[in-house]
Amino acid sequence: MAAPSEQTKTKGVRQVLSSLADVRAAVVEVTGLANRTLSIFTHDLEPGIYDHDDFLETLKRFVLSRGFARVRVLVVDPTRVITTSSRFVNMGRRLNSYIEFRSGNNQHAANPEAFCIADELALMYRPQADRWEGMSDTYEPAVARLYLTKFETLWNASEIEPGLRQLQI
Repeated sequence: MAAPSEQTKTKGVRQVLSSLADVRAAVVEVTGLANRTLSIFTHDLEPGIYDHDDFLETLKRFVLSRGFARVRVLVVDPTRVITTSSRFVNMGRRLNSYIEFRSGNNQHAANPEAFCIADELALMYRPQADRWEGMSDTYEPAVARLYLTKFETLWNASEIEPGLRQLQI
């Protein structure tokens, strides 16, 4: 017989991530599990993840199938996003009542992490944003809430970047 803690966590799948493909698949999976909110903390909106067809299609399904969906994206350094064409940013322009982008400040730059959280349940987490190693879990409410609280603090301290505002993001 399984211990009670094992019985209560039968829904979740935890994975160790070690490559771009692993991270992309985890972000797509987490996005697909979102019912109300998707919160993304990224240093430069990595195009290998957030401009990939799999992510964009899953995100579009999430946003368009729920009138109350909300996607918040906090980009620490929006320089690349402003100077290059991003399909995710373009989608954000078209769906601006659902998708909101903000830029970080010096406080955010000191935070080396990157993560993506669906509601208060699923997450993808990388301790170093410049590396692909990390973990994901499809049902880990306590950890997801911990990082969502951190995201809320960072989000509330962030602002609209003037360059992003010009793009109507």
